[in-house]
Amino acid sequence: MSGEPEVLTRIEGRVGRITLNRPQALHALTTQMCRDMTAALLAWRDDPTVELVLLDHAGERGFCAGGDIRMLAESGAADGAQARDFFHTEYRLNHLLFHYPKPRVAIMDGVTMGGGVGLSRPCRFRVATERTTFAMPETGIGLFPDVGGGWYLSRMPGHIGLWLALTGARIKAADCELVGVATDYVESARIPELKAAILEAPDRVETLLTEFEADAGRPTIAAHQDEIDRIFGAASVEAIVAALGAAESDWARDQLKVMGTKSPQTMKVAFRQLVLGGQAKSFAENMAMEYRIGARVVQRHDFAEGVRAVIVEKDNQPRWEPATLEGVSEAMLDAIFASLPSAEEWTPLP
Repeated sequence: MSGEPEVLTRIEGRVGRITLNRPQALHALTTQMCRDMTAALLAWRDDPTVELVLLDHAGERGFCAGGDIRMLAESGAADGAQARDFFHTEYRLNHLLFHYPKPRVAIMDGVTMGGGVGLSRPCRFRVATERTTFAMPETGIGLFPDVGGGWYLSRMPGHIGLWLALTGARIKAADCELVGVATDYVESARIPELKAAILEAPDRVETLLTEFEADAGRPTIAAHQDEIDRIFGAASVEAIVAALGAAESDWARDQLKVMGTKSPQTMKVAFRQLVLGGQAKSFAENMAMEYRIGARVVQRHDFAEGVRAVIVEKDNQPRWEPATLEGVSEAMLDAIFASLPSAEEWTPLP
């Protein structure tokens, strides 16, 4: 596999097909992969022979685990330029997919996290399987749920999106359908057959998905939806923590324990991000906000420390600064969210 491109783009029949091809890294995205996908999508946008775009992945381990975290951490420890270039390129790809004029189908067969969410969520059809695991786990490494998380998570039912952002909870296919992450559920054994059928008749994609649809089972979130709405509807992260502490359920105690491992700084960043993302008038406005956050957060202590503790040394004992929610001031958040110099702001593709 090492001699092959890390993303395969080609036209098959009337379908533009993008296959993530970095299985040894669970298809974690690099800047070049984002550039290659963008180039293909731009080439196909006005090509009348391409009727539909299909996004899938090589191998069986998952769709996409996120971005190239080690590169981001190394860049953040230096001048941050490579990290900013990655975010700028990736977010342009996310925005291009969001507004793409042709049907997009994403096959989320396995791990779909971070950057994988940024690729799949803008697609019109999002197919989950029994192997699908969705999460936005960034607060655990001092990052934030980007790639449009401010837009998508804030628009989930009730306050489920904020719960996912603050806890990094992993959810399976039935829950993905409940919250709008997935539009369809197909058993993984039938995915090759489904893809072949779509390649054969892209104009029948909706009918095909109905024909291949299986039962994902009962969503586990449903049992806790009222509790999520009540507790995660509080006015601040501190208030959410207080409400979890006052609750009498094992579930609430579990959420409190999980949140105790996350970066206080980026939990409060995510809270403000979802508030502002929910108010955003356009996806581009949301992405410009997320770029400002990303440009700054990668150079802050918590990201370097989170990567050290969770990914490099794997001791899972991050030493966050500030160590408490109360230590994260509004002034600190204001600095992270502040506008960049006009020449440095994120913009969509022309």
